[in-house]
Amino acid sequence: MKRILITGASRGIGRATAQKLAAPDVILLLHGRDTVALAETCKAVQSQCAGVIKLIHDLATEKGVSNLISQVGDDPLDVLINNAGIAVVKPFREVTPEEWKQTLGVNVTAPFLLMQRFAGQMPPGSSIVNILSVAAKTGFADWSAYCMSKFALEGFSQSVRQELREHRIRMINIYPAATNTEIWDDVAGDWPRNKMISPEEVASAVVYALSQPQNVAVENITLSNAAGNL
Repeated sequence: MKRILITGASRGIGRATAQKLAAPDVILLLHGRDTVALAETCKAVQSQCAGVIKLIHDLATEKGVSNLISQVGDDPLDVLINNAGIAVVKPFREVTPEEWKQTLGVNVTAPFLLMQRFAGQMPPGSSIVNILSVAAKTGFADWSAYCMSKFALEGFSQSVRQELREHRIRMINIYPAATNTEIWDDVAGDWPRNKMISPEEVASAVVYALSQPQNVAVENITLSNAAGNL
């Protein structure tokens, strides 16, 4: 029986990934903050997998992460997917200390704490997946806090990857271009959502990387729009 933890599973990439990974030999541990949306995700996958555990916690705080860790328990994870993320989009001079702190908390500190807690118990051949972004490699105007967090997680995960090699734990980093998720609902501007890649396409990349033999590591996958990114 495989245990898979997905953060930010209420909707978007997290929900699509949960739906694609649901299987009779899988227990899905699904995290989210939106109780209603997370319940919809759980309902969509519960008939396809061995079990579903709902984890409703705020990853912006260390207490929220600690409570999630406690609920996950001591049984080893086979896959940890760090997908939860927030985006503050405004000129850097307008970013408040609280927004900066929340961005760091969800996008960097939470993955750090989860990896630190669970990696030591993960069996050989298991995987950690970080849903990063092309913003982990390129800076964009008005996205300074978001880019900062993705650059930080990129550097951290590259270092951790080297430490985990001897344990045969794979570190898989996914770098999607603009993806048509609810995150854009709160971003000012007229964004061409029809030109973005879909959550399902990102989820398919995750599934592909995880489906490889245990001695094969697909470590980095960049997803772009064939017609050009935004």
